Amino acid sequence: MKRSLTLLAVVIAVAAGTGYWYVQGKLPQRDGEVALAGLQAPVSVRYDDRGVPHIQARNEPDLYRALGYVHAQDRLFQMEIMRRLARGELAEILGSTLLPTDTLFRSLRIGEQAERMLARQDRQSPAWLALQAYLEGVNAWQASHPKPAEFDLLGIAPRPFTAEDTLSIAGYLAYSFAAAFRTEPALTYIRDRLGPEYLEIFDLGWQPDGALSTPLADADWRSLEHLARLSHEALGNAALPQFEGSNAWAVAGSRTRSGKPLLAGDPHISFAVPAVWYEAELSAPGFELYGYFQALNPFALLGHNRDFGWSLTMFQNDDVDLVAEQVNPQDPDQVRVDGQWRTLEKTTQRIAVKGEAPVSITLRRSPHGPVVNEVLGETAGPTPIAMWWAFLETENPILDGFHQLNRADTLDKMREAAAKIQAPGLNLVWANAQGDIGWWAAAQLPIRPDGVDPAFILDGSSAQADKLGFYPFSVNPQQENPASGYIVSANYQPPAVIPVPGYYNLPDRGRQLDRHLADPQVKWDTQNSQALQLDTATDYGPRTLAPLLGTLRTVAANDEERELVEQLAAWRGDYPLDSTSATLFNQFLYELAFAALHDELGDTWFPVLIGTRAIDAALPRLAANPDSPWWNLRGANERSDRQAIVRLAWQRSLAHLRDSMGKDPTRWQWGKAHTLTHNHPLGAKKPLHLLFNVGTFAAPGTHEVPNNLSAKIGPAPWPVNYGPSTRRLIDFADAGQALTINPVGQSGVPFDRHYDDQAEAYIEGRYHKARLGPIPAHSTLRLVPTAGAASGQ
Repeated sequence: MKRSLTLLAVVIAVAAGTGYWYVQGKLPQRDGEVALAGLQAPVSVRYDDRGVPHIQARNEPDLYRALGYVHAQDRLFQMEIMRRLARGELAEILGSTLLPTDTLFRSLRIGEQAERMLARQDRQSPAWLALQAYLEGVNAWQASHPKPAEFDLLGIAPRPFTAEDTLSIAGYLAYSFAAAFRTEPALTYIRDRLGPEYLEIFDLGWQPDGALSTPLADADWRSLEHLARLSHEALGNAALPQFEGSNAWAVAGSRTRSGKPLLAGDPHISFAVPAVWYEAELSAPGFELYGYFQALNPFALLGHNRDFGWSLTMFQNDDVDLVAEQVNPQDPDQVRVDGQWRTLEKTTQRIAVKGEAPVSITLRRSPHGPVVNEVLGETAGPTPIAMWWAFLETENPILDGFHQLNRADTLDKMREAAAKIQAPGLNLVWANAQGDIGWWAAAQLPIRPDGVDPAFILDGSSAQADKLGFYPFSVNPQQENPASGYIVSANYQPPAVIPVPGYYNLPDRGRQLDRHLADPQVKWDTQNSQALQLDTATDYGPRTLAPLLGTLRTVAANDEERELVEQLAAWRGDYPLDSTSATLFNQFLYELAFAALHDELGDTWFPVLIGTRAIDAALPRLAANPDSPWWNLRGANERSDRQAIVRLAWQRSLAHLRDSMGKDPTRWQWGKAHTLTHNHPLGAKKPLHLLFNVGTFAAPGTHEVPNNLSAKIGPAPWPVNYGPSTRRLIDFADAGQALTINPVGQSGVPFDRHYDDQAEAYIEGRYHKARLGPIPAHSTLRLVPTAGAASGQ
């Protein structure tokens, strides 16, 4: 026994030592000296206490080469997984379960568009040269270091990263903004299968001219539902971020305590590990920027320095039209366009699948765009559904646009940069130290024929799907130095002089921000701006409940239930961790939606609809209209009404909360039901979740409040799936003391000390300094030219 115990101890020690050696070999290097090919001069990389690199170079090519190198050592797996998603190559490493996602992304033709964008690049432009230097840095790190742990677990063979990868990821970002895949099929189903009166809660009128000339078959509806569900699940299956919304505001110096403009921003993106943003300060002669970077992009999507800064929100303009094609009865490969039968283009692609034979897919394209429903294979309906997508139809010099935006210190420069961002649609909110503030809705907006409502699937055999060109950027929604002294952007529909259809968020969040910012007695600074970013209230809950309170008082069965109703009546619509009314309202909202809508929509379309932004606006309208046809239960022996549905929803809400959270309503606290876990792509499989995922944390806030920690409409509990991907506050009186926070940590390398070191501070609403150099370094990495390059200088 003694010998056995000794042997066991040796085995454990060897395993522990091997594990320690393995982990240490994967960690980023943040001090010492490293020779990097291609450098013209030494580069200093000073790391602060959060692991953020502050890069100082003597020229811009060296600056971007160094950025690529340090970005790769912190986020190489993120770069790999994002390019594979965008290019439809996930099944090669994750297996056949990701084959539908790969097929969907191949059908979007993102890779083909990246090739066209690549061919249009000016190989001598500053943006192109910066991208090449950055990619050389990424590839230099990959070629000279052990593979990340995720590469080992998945058997990923490293291959160089290219400009085509970068441009493909731009397509993935544009796709993640698009709501049409889910919303247009659901609204068209309601219009064509239920009737015009059912559209009233969506504020959409019945348009006889909008009906399809050839009604869709049952198989078409099934395939559209499948497509909508696949589109929604595609990014979630890979645990990759999807863009959902955002807050941003700029306050002129006349309204701030310091007398200088103040900029605030928190883009709302799905949570994941690694975090979506990589922070780095870049410094070279004539250029300085504290930026927030995405994988394989050398240009910051968010940033600031002492002179200017910007944030962004989703414009949410409708830049995708789904088009039902009319098929030639004599030839299934022809569709009717402009009065003629046009042959569909065909291409064949092969998708590699881990552990299995490659799968060949045939992709078709109509004159309106790629046919997207055939990704469903044998389950696709007989009607081809094509996709017109602005990302595929615009020049979109987005690299040049963001390269210029990173240097846009005046209104004129910012406006010029914004005009080059054509897809996806973005609101750019900007301020500078000279006192200017501005907002530009950046997108190339299509001109559709009069009377066409792109909220529905369009008829490809008519002129509905035609595009008559694009509006000039000068008529896009925008503001420069408004008389109000402030600008707010929160994804609601902006005022415009041209039609700007889209899938906008409710105005409640924007109204809440505007209500505070409009107060002339308040002088804004970074302290009271923190409270506004962390605000957990809007009017949505109270205004949805208001027309139902009388009914709820009637259906309450006893004193305990009547007390709960009165608590709801007094509730201000806020979501702190200890609120029980927030929990009860959220459960009731779901049960009300289910009781009213599910009998018409069934198990297929109901989940699709409640996953769209359309449901947010629909439910308050439904609650306020006692005559809505949705209150009538289909298939019931007797006609129901609003009171019957409210009673059913109330009873189900109480029953569910009692079963899931206990019989004592004082224990139905929001923080027990509403939680945040940051999920890694490999964390879906146990026990890997213990190594890669971060959390779980009790989460304040909710959907469509300023602190927009959002969960899907559904029964308790509610896992948070998206929210502020960073929070930023910059007072241009002292931009070197700007505030920020990362939801997880700067590093994407498991077991690194910066992998999750900001997660608790984030959920608690704390901030860190986004310091501008020179900074006190916790460590310094010195990158130097290789011996051959050094001797040649």
